[in-house]
Amino acid sequence: MSTLYTQQDKNIHRTWLLMAVFLAVIVGLGYFISYYYNSPAILYFAIIFSVVMNIASYWYSDKIVLSVSRAIEADKDQYLELYHIVENLSITAGLPMPKVYIMNDTSPNAFATGRNKEHAVICVTTGLLQILNKNELEGVISHELSHIGNRDILLSTVVVVLVGFISLIANIFIRGNMFGGRSREERDGGILMIIGIIFIILSPIVATLIQLAISRKREYLADASGALLTRYPEGLASALEKISAAGIPLRNANTATAHLFIADPFSGAGKKVASLFSTHPPVQDRIKALLGMQVK
Repeated sequence: MSTLYTQQDKNIHRTWLLMAVFLAVIVGLGYFISYYYNSPAILYFAIIFSVVMNIASYWYSDKIVLSVSRAIEADKDQYLELYHIVENLSITAGLPMPKVYIMNDTSPNAFATGRNKEHAVICVTTGLLQILNKNELEGVISHELSHIGNRDILLSTVVVVLVGFISLIANIFIRGNMFGGRSREERDGGILMIIGIIFIILSPIVATLIQLAISRKREYLADASGALLTRYPEGLASALEKISAAGIPLRNANTATAHLFIADPFSGAGKKVASLFSTHPPVQDRIKALLGMQVK
């Protein structure tokens, strides 16, 4: 039977598996390109690059996420209530106090990132702080703290770097001559162009599939864990309802970071068309599950 602890272990195993697969894929691509251009140096570069990317995704992916999201560390005096909520809930959850960051964005949303509970960050938007009351904000923070406690954040954050690299692979193929080598025949460039176009078309789908591989269940698990933390599932349910009703897409949202947020950051931007491939379970299903909980 799956428990919170088995889910935590699975997240760690999935992280290492994802990094191993990434290493194998990049080395394989490096071999293909080096063969195509008859240049062993490309293969050596691919091996070194894949190792460096794996190391960077482990140690620096949280910083990359915060930079891409244009988040800044929250001023404690300005956001004192937010700090108190995070601090109190962290103590209740038995977790170290994470760093608190702010995104200056009218879209109500939040995410957690970091490689472990000792190096974790919770980030909320200014839009979230404007529309939620204290109970609702506590529900959102408890959800994000649950991601930290459940060890979701390393896997989710590493995926940002590796999924983002899919677009880079497409550019490498579409601009095959960037390696400085000459194709064996004139038609080689055309073949690379076709492969590059295929990668460009498939990259959003592949990125979404990788994100879905993390499993939507982690959102339900974080909802349930957060509700148990606050003993008030109605707070998180109300917050999710307000976030969904706002329908304001994030200005700095992108496919690589979408799965990190508590709610779909593309809300209101044609999400019904892509609901099948959404990185988040339907909000109404999450609200129903929360309101059906019996918290003692």
